Amino acid sequence: MIDQALIRAFAASAEFEKSGAIVNQALRSGKQTAFLCHSRKDATLARGLQGFLQSKGWMVYIDWEGSAMQPTPSPLTAQNTRERIKRLDWFVYLATAHSAASRWCGWEMGYADAVKPADRILIIPTYDSDSKPHGREFMDLYRHISVAAQGGYGVFDPVTRRGPLLQRLKPGKPGPDG
Repeated sequence: MIDQALIRAFAASAEFEKSGAIVNQALRSGKQTAFLCHSRKDATLARGLQGFLQSKGWMVYIDWEGSAMQPTPSPLTAQNTRERIKRLDWFVYLATAHSAASRWCGWEMGYADAVKPADRILIIPTYDSDSKPHGREFMDLYRHISVAAQGGYGVFDPVTRRGPLLQRLKPGKPGPDG
C-alpha cells in the first residue's frame, strides 16, 4: 500500500510532462507507457502518480490531458479510451475511495481485463489519511505496486507476492490486439 500523502507530495514537487505527444514519442522510442485509470476527483493524486512513474522512466497517459477527451462520457470518449487502453503497455488502476465508487473506472477496469494480459494490469493500492486501505480487492487478481522490503517500489505478483523493482520492468506489447 502506498500513502496517498506521498503521492500528493510528488505532485507538488515533480517536474513532469503532459500526456498526449510524449506518450506517442515514448511508444516510438520503446519506453514504458501506461494508461492511468483514476477518478477525476483524485486529479492531484493522478498527477502525483504520473510524476512518480515518469521519474522511473514511464510515460503515463491521463485522459483529461488529451484534447480528444470529453468532460462527460460519450460514445467518442469510450472509443478513445478503448484505443488508448489497448495501445499502451500497461493499465494502471489508482485505487482510492473515489475510483472504487466510480462507474467509469469500473468500466475501464473491466475493459482492460478483457483486452490486456493480466500481467499488464497494475494496481496502485493506497491508504488515505484515516489509514483506510483501498484496492485490496484487486491484489489477489493482478500485480500491484507497493513499497519493497529492500527499499524502492516493487511490482508484486498476486500469487507469489514477489516481483521485480518497478524500474526493472521492461516495455512490451499490451496484448494480442494491441
